[in-house]
Amino acid sequence: MPNIASVFKSEITRLARKELRGNSDGLKKAVAAQRSEIAGLKRRVQALEALVKRLARSQGAAPARSRAAAPSETGEPDSGALRFRAKGMAANRKRLGLSAADFALLVGTTGQSIYAWEAGKAKPRPEALAAIAALRGIGKREADARLAGLKGQ
Repeated sequence: MPNIASVFKSEITRLARKELRGNSDGLKKAVAAQRSEIAGLKRRVQALEALVKRLARSQGAAPARSRAAAPSETGEPDSGALRFRAKGMAANRKRLGLSAADFALLVGTTGQSIYAWEAGKAKPRPEALAAIAALRGIGKREADARLAGLKGQ
């Protein structure tokens, strides 16, 4: 005949597991519902952030145009109208086939400054920004001619 203590122990274990299973099923359902709600909220936040970006771009573009058209009150070049991207400047310099030192001569600065701007370690001043912007629309021949004129002086 089995020991009564082992029978009680096995019965208590069985009842405890049954009770836990009943309680944990409700919790599992609640957790699953909360996870799906969180996923829905994340999707909604992403959609709203995308909408905010689009609205900021569409509303931010109009004031930038009016700023570019307005003359500067201090008489300095308007740096708000000129955008600077390090990769764009590096691409323009390579398109023109110029070394950093030659590009710097055209801008009116040093070659080390050009390297720092292209690396994103520094940003050009408004005067240099205007000179960089002026170099955007020229071709290789005109850049060589301007460089020859500056080196000849």
